[in-house]
Amino acid sequence: MTTAHRTCPLCQAVCGLRLTLDDAGHVTNVKGDGEDPFSKGFICPKGASLGRIDEDPDRLRRPMVRTGEQWREVSWDEAFAEVERGFTGVTEAHGRDAVAVFFGNPTYHTMAGFLYRMPLIQSLNTRNVYSSGTLDHMPKHVAVGHVYGDPFAISVPDLDRTDYLLIIGANPLESNGSLAAAPDYPRRLKELRARGGKFVVVDPRRTRTAAFADDHLAIRPGTDPCLLLAIVDTLLTEDLATVTLDVNGLGELRELAAEFPAPVAERICGVPAEDIVRIARELAAAPTAVVYARIGASTVEFGTLAHWLVEVINVLTGNLDSTGGAMFARPATLEVYRTGQPFRTGNFHSRVRGLPEALGELPAATLADEIETPGEGQIRALITLAANPVLAAPNGPRLDRALEDLDFMVCVDPYLNETTKHANVILPPPRITQMPHYDFLLSMVTVRNYARYSPPVLPLDPGQRSEAEIMGRLTLIAAGAGAAADPAGVDEMIIGQLLEGAVQMPGSPVAGMDPAVLRATLEGDSGPELLLDVLLKFGGHGLSLAELKANPHGIDLGPLEPRLKEILCTASGRVELAPPAIVDDLARLRAHLAAPAPEVVLVGRRQLRSSNSWLHNVESLVGGSNRCTLRVNPADVAKFGLGDRAVVRSARGELVVDVETDDAIRPGVVSLPHGWGHAGGRQRVAVATSGVNANALTDEFVVDVPSGNAVFNGIPVTVSPYPA
Repeated sequence: MTTAHRTCPLCQAVCGLRLTLDDAGHVTNVKGDGEDPFSKGFICPKGASLGRIDEDPDRLRRPMVRTGEQWREVSWDEAFAEVERGFTGVTEAHGRDAVAVFFGNPTYHTMAGFLYRMPLIQSLNTRNVYSSGTLDHMPKHVAVGHVYGDPFAISVPDLDRTDYLLIIGANPLESNGSLAAAPDYPRRLKELRARGGKFVVVDPRRTRTAAFADDHLAIRPGTDPCLLLAIVDTLLTEDLATVTLDVNGLGELRELAAEFPAPVAERICGVPAEDIVRIARELAAAPTAVVYARIGASTVEFGTLAHWLVEVINVLTGNLDSTGGAMFARPATLEVYRTGQPFRTGNFHSRVRGLPEALGELPAATLADEIETPGEGQIRALITLAANPVLAAPNGPRLDRALEDLDFMVCVDPYLNETTKHANVILPPPRITQMPHYDFLLSMVTVRNYARYSPPVLPLDPGQRSEAEIMGRLTLIAAGAGAAADPAGVDEMIIGQLLEGAVQMPGSPVAGMDPAVLRATLEGDSGPELLLDVLLKFGGHGLSLAELKANPHGIDLGPLEPRLKEILCTASGRVELAPPAIVDDLARLRAHLAAPAPEVVLVGRRQLRSSNSWLHNVESLVGGSNRCTLRVNPADVAKFGLGDRAVVRSARGELVVDVETDDAIRPGVVSLPHGWGHAGGRQRVAVATSGVNANALTDEFVVDVPSGNAVFNGIPVTVSPYPA
């Protein structure tokens, strides 16, 4: 038996794991790493199942090429040659914009997904860039981008030091946290309460987190901006605000919030006015406080407004960039994603619907439009990386049909699934235990500064290719260098760019030095390790790869510290409380509120043993509470005469689904989990427990306009009995 340590890559909690392997390299046991200074031994069912996920017999081991409906295993050289033929054929016939790329959620959890993303995009030279960002968190980026100038200025709750926590549309006891990496949320919330603090949850369901909270407000889905505006109005009209930062727009904000006093918000949100006022007063009175919102406030029609107001309230209560409030992590690596230039969207627009880009991406909600609509720039080829948009994107059935008409498709994915079944070539990455791991993106949202590197536990099999090599060779093919080009050249190109930037940066500790001299100091056994060493050495804590390797349990880099001054980059140099690009969207909110409210709306739900669509092929993670059912309040079961099954209809489609009576959900709201509906692939467990695809009901033409984010919560539906 051998023991290995690594960070769990299955969600955003960045927990340390202790793996036990037998002599054949099989993971026989997974436990939490008690010596990890951040997670301190915490583990959830997903992490405990890592060995089964890693050795899933349905994972692809070799590249696959499809001819007609038949799949065959091929060599890597043959697979990349096929990719080159397909890519070149489309670009020569239709131009660069005829190729699209889609980055899935798991790419945020791998080193190669971060390191080679921009080189691949640059080599493709296409406007058709899509990702799960516009299915999830883009409203947060757009909101903070306009308020602070930097779309990556994502504040997190200083969870271990706050006295008052208001959670909106998040269920961290099930999700383990999201855009706020905090392993062992239950312990941290217990400690908050033990030091005399309080936490409140706003959610249409009495989730596991809401049931544990001191207070739960069962809001109508999608009305979060109205509740938050009423809190802002209370803070300002009762002179409870404590603004300690240089801000613009306070007067305009006061006028805007005056439209939504607590009594008005009560009629819209279904939350008593006295509760809204009380929460505002408690936020203002607490020694430290923070508002934290997540996916329930993001994947709605007014997600950007909600996330803007979260930032506003943290500023108004004096808790932005302050101990115990909303603070900014300092990652150990160089923050290459920060430009220092004021944020803007709409640098270009989608061809068919004219939707604006954000962070260089177009909304995933318009991908099917761009594939189906003829004309110059029509998408004829698609590259997906760890993505299953047929299950994840709005109106998945339409996208499923659209993918059939592509001229060429290549997928980097370990499975033959609902999306990759349309591919011409599938390039499978190695198993989790064969890959190095460092959480580049998640380290920017940790609730305490921390760094940990996990080398591969097992070597690659003979003839296998690393994820970095797969990404590097795709980048070279896109750049016109050919399928046989050496991917090490991509690594050296990126390293050279980083070193050139470092020696030219004013105030840099290596300013004016010879990049070649610096290159000679780098350490690492692979391209990703060399790149990590560069980013660590020029990062905010002056670490190195060698130091991380010498500390396999991770390094505690201390509590969060104020750093807004170094991040803020608005044109005015001040925090913008009423940015026009966001304030203008209030007109759309007013028009929406003037229309009759639907009788029933659909929301999603988090599941402890699930993560979108990619963990349903492991028996230990399906069944029990982790099922695809429609949760309905008992009053609605009686009202609509529902039995064991129901028909759910929306403007886009209908589903027949098993009913689960649940008094924890608000009347007029039904809940169906995201990421189910497996069919047409080779994932035997997932198909056997398939459930239904909730995104057959979502409308790709309804988006959060400022961000282009898809809407998965607050969807108008009808429910009726399924005929016996």
